[in-house]
This record gives sequence, C-alpha cells and structure tokens, in this order.
Amino acid sequence: MAESDGVLTLTFSGTWRIDRPSPDLSPIRAALGKSPAPKTLAFESAKVTDWDSRFLTQCRAILALAKAHGVTPDLSGLPAGAKSLLELAEKVPERQGAARKEASTPFLTRVADMAFGAWQGVHNLLDFVGDVTLACLALAGGRAVFQRSNLFALIYQAGVEALPIVSLISLLVGLILAFVGAIQLSQFGAQIYVSTIVGIAMVRVMGAIMTGIIMAGRTGAAYAAELGTMQVNEEIDALRTFGFSPTQFLVLPRMIALVLMMPLLCIYADIMGILGGFIVGVFMLKINPIQYLTHTWQSVPLANFWIGLVHSTVFGVLVAMAGCYRGMRCGRSALAVGQATTAAVVTSILAIIIATAIITVACNIIGV
Repeated sequence: MAESDGVLTLTFSGTWRIDRPSPDLSPIRAALGKSPAPKTLAFESAKVTDWDSRFLTQCRAILALAKAHGVTPDLSGLPAGAKSLLELAEKVPERQGAARKEASTPFLTRVADMAFGAWQGVHNLLDFVGDVTLACLALAGGRAVFQRSNLFALIYQAGVEALPIVSLISLLVGLILAFVGAIQLSQFGAQIYVSTIVGIAMVRVMGAIMTGIIMAGRTGAAYAAELGTMQVNEEIDALRTFGFSPTQFLVLPRMIALVLMMPLLCIYADIMGILGGFIVGVFMLKINPIQYLTHTWQSVPLANFWIGLVHSTVFGVLVAMAGCYRGMRCGRSALAVGQATTAAVVTSILAIIIATAIITVACNIIGV
C-alpha cells in the first residue's frame, strides 16, 4: 500500500483463493479515513498468480470502504475478469430483502405458532377421522368404491408376508420372558409357574403389543410411503378429478386388511410366544412337556384371550389410520415421503402405548 499525489495504490500479489485466510483491512480503513483523505484508490495486481471469489470479495469490501469515505476507485489495475465482474456487480444493485437475515422470533410468537400448528394438526386429524367414518358407513351400506382385487393383495401383504418376522419376534419374546422368570422362580423351586408367566403375559397383552409394533414398522410405514408417493405423483389428485373418494379407494381397503389380519397375527404370536416359553421350560428347566402345556392351559383364563384380541383389533385400526393419515397428508417431495414414513411409525407406536394404558385401566375398573 503506497500513497502519492492523492492516489492510494493497493498492491496485490500471490494467491487469492477461498482456502486462504482473509487479510486485515484495518490499515486500508485508516489510510482512507485520514485527513486529508486520498482522492483516488488504485489497484496493482500484476503479481497475482491465482484468484477466485475470495479476491472479488476482498475487492468489494475495499470498494465499499472507498465509497464510504468518498474516494474514487480506479479499477484499471485489476485483472480483466475481476474488473468486469466488479463493474457488473456495481451496475446490478443487490435486491432489498434478498440477503438472508438471522432474525430472532419473539417467544410469544413462537408459542403462538406452536399452538396454531397443534390446532391445525388436530383439525386435520378430525377431518381425516370423519372421512374414514363416512367411508365405513358407505361400506356398511354397500356403496363403498374400491378394488376388491387390491383388497386381497393387501390382506396377503399384511398377513401372510408378515408371518416370518412375527414368528421370530414372538418366539424370542417368549424365550426372554421364560428365561427371566426362570431365574427368579428357580430360587423357590416353582419353575412350573414359568408357564403361567409366559402364558398370561403373551395372551393378555404382549402378543398384541409386539404384533402391533411389528406391523407399525412394517405395514404402517409401507402405507405411509405408498400413499405419500401417490401424493407426490399427483395420483390422489387424479382420483378426485375422476370423482373417486381417495379415502374409500385407498384408505378403506388398507384398514380392512389390517383390522382383519391383526387378530389372527396376534393369536399366532401368542402361540409362538408360548412355544418360546415351552422351549425354555422343557430344555432348560427340565419340566415335563405334557405338564407344561397342561399347566399353561389351566392357568390362563379365557378372558385374557379376548382381552388380547381386543388389543390387537384396536392396534390394527390405529396403525392403519396412522399410516394412511401420514401418507395422505404428505408433501410433494421425496423428503416429505421420508418424513411421513418416519412420522407414521412414531405415531403408531405412541398410539399403541396410549391405547394399551387405556385398555388396561378399563379392564382393571371392570375387574377383568
């Protein structure tokens, strides 16, 4: 940096790339602000070997300082490309409001936005539940419109294709319950009561809960992804255009399939869980197989079986509605489909836990 006859000349040299640190502009600011101030700001860049946007950024900052102090810039000493870009930047001023500004939202505004979002979510949910109710009434009256062949495919998908994972998880849960119970009961010589623990736990609630969680992660997520993709591809809009109800055509068969299959899968999960306890009781605790099965049959009341079926039916409704609701409310992007799928699983599991608590309290009140 040198000054002569009212001309302040800045000399650039070396490499000016974005990976290099920015120089301090304090000496330039001091030179432009002194009295008397230079009349012209010139540049010398013959020794610059390489440059990119970092060089332009520094030049723009220096030109801004010169403009603030009323100094006239002379760009003739800059590289031709940099000179053209800087002149173009001066000719096209920055649009007001184009720059991103980090503004702090007031606390009450954030609370109001959260409350409005929650209310909007409740409104959308009630609207969806109303559409599903009307679709069920249309089904009861024989007026629901959907593809029967699609219904059978959904039943197969939600039922037969889910058997392997339900078998594995239920068998392992039965093994775990029996093993944990055996550790405690063996201290009192009451190993036979392992069959009671496993039988009541699986038949009353665990079979239904494990099946519901499996179906939430498997089928509920699939429903959300399928309907979300249809929303992105505007297939749901096409159904509305042709006069079809998307709730009847898409949501209703999925709900029917899951509600029909959940009790059957729950019974199957109960059997696999009892089988897991049977394996531990016979091969680890050396209990007679006939004695184990007989004690299980005698110690598990039939009311527990019906309670488990009620659980599974409710879970089927909740998982199907959560998956379909998130899919129908999906945005129109690939990211929105992923978010809808994740939200469907989380909503389904949360609904299963809440429903389990409500049904348990209700059964306790009525003494079942």
